[in-house]
Amino acid sequence: MTPPRFSHREILATTAGLAIAMLLAMLDNMIVAPALPTILGDLGGLNHLAWVTTGYILASTVATPIWGKLGDLLGRRITFITSIAIFLAGSALCGMSQNMAELVGFRALQGLGAGGLMVGVMAVLAEIVPPRERGKYQGVMMAVMPAAMIGGPLVGGFITDNLNWRWAFYVNLPLGVIALAVCWFTLAKLPRGTGKARIDWTGSALLTTWITALVLITSWGGTEYDWSSPQILGLTALTVAAFIAFVVVERRAAEPIMPLTVFRNRNFTLAGTLSFIVGFAMFGGMTFLPQFQQFVQGASATNSGLLLMPMMVSMMVTSLAGGQLISRTGRYRALPIVGTVLMAAGLALFATMGTDTSKTVTALYMVVLGLGMGCLMQTTMLIAQNSAPLRDIGAATGAATFLRNMGGSLGVSILGSIYAHTLTASITSNAGPAAAASGGDSTARMTPELLRSLPEAARHLFQQAVTDGVGAVFTWAAIVAAAGLLVALAIRHVPLRGFAAATEQPQDADDTPAEATVAATA
Repeated sequence: MTPPRFSHREILATTAGLAIAMLLAMLDNMIVAPALPTILGDLGGLNHLAWVTTGYILASTVATPIWGKLGDLLGRRITFITSIAIFLAGSALCGMSQNMAELVGFRALQGLGAGGLMVGVMAVLAEIVPPRERGKYQGVMMAVMPAAMIGGPLVGGFITDNLNWRWAFYVNLPLGVIALAVCWFTLAKLPRGTGKARIDWTGSALLTTWITALVLITSWGGTEYDWSSPQILGLTALTVAAFIAFVVVERRAAEPIMPLTVFRNRNFTLAGTLSFIVGFAMFGGMTFLPQFQQFVQGASATNSGLLLMPMMVSMMVTSLAGGQLISRTGRYRALPIVGTVLMAAGLALFATMGTDTSKTVTALYMVVLGLGMGCLMQTTMLIAQNSAPLRDIGAATGAATFLRNMGGSLGVSILGSIYAHTLTASITSNAGPAAAASGGDSTARMTPELLRSLPEAARHLFQQAVTDGVGAVFTWAAIVAAAGLLVALAIRHVPLRGFAAATEQPQDADDTPAEATVAATA
């Protein structure tokens, strides 16, 4: 397939439209995060904390490879714009939610659209910019992420403190309309699909089944049900059976939703695995930091957003610098190694926090974590895309994004269970089973405002429990991130390709230097 040729001006205009769409997807979670304590206090249910985020991430995880493949078959423009429309519909419905069940369901609808936004941005870039030049443009896209992470909590905190938490979702609508208009015009030059798409519905259904069952196991095991209960054992059997059937179907499908052939490439598999680890540690760990900032450090929802700025600024700087470095030198292998070390170190530092940890110390920890994430986010995607032929770039981008989102989904659900269990165990240990049982409902509905009204002894008890829970979350996140160093060290340098080489099957890490050099200069 011959890629469309865009001038530098056209690339800049298209990048602007993609940046708005990326901002739309990233702002949502960041705006909602500071509002979560208030939302849970209003609608109730500590046990549903993880699902407000997990429902979104799970849906986007399932949808990501589907959107990627649909883009390959139907064309990027129509699928990308459709995903924006679905995201906006979900946002409006989330703002109208009357209970936690509705909110979780509508967050899932949002996630379906968000999956198309994330994979669409990267797939469109892959179609208009060759890998050798893609680093600096992906650096801009990755810089949008920390910009959203800085602005999102500020907007979300302001809305929570001064308006109503429902506006955390309604605020997506005007930005979404702008994104729709810009993308409609800037993506017009992209080629259309053949109109003869063969959708792998069986593979899609099996993918949805085993992912959902797996997340339910990690969310319910040891909390809602015993690990040896019929429910958990049944979900385990369903996960295994659906996964095996999925592999069999994908190997035989004419147009598989997730081509398994991309995993034959060593670097693609390693980059995908590292993406999974990054998602697990980043999404899983950072979801619970606002709990510590608001309940223990006494920050308002707005200030908890401001307190994230050191991490976001360091992530933005590293992402932009890393993209420029890759484009100028063509070298990238050191970035995932350094990034993994810094990410694990940052998470480990967060695990040492206590009730007396100052905001200044927390900010220093954030800088370390932000530097690590900035080295990893765009580099893992670039390595994955460089390991796939252009005809499968959407599916490959979808698979890599899927693995990162899958890591995030499992991270939030697993670490959410650890957080809730540790928090409850801490209260039981310090206050006694009777007091913990009598205060269970109030604990589930605890808000920062309610906490401030409690007697000092009760307030300290809950703050210690939150600290214990957050500490356990970051300890496990750091362990998972440290395991990523082994994966990063195994990645081999393969020269980044031009468009001519991108249309062919890419060279694997084991190819000879001469062959790789030809591919790089094509």
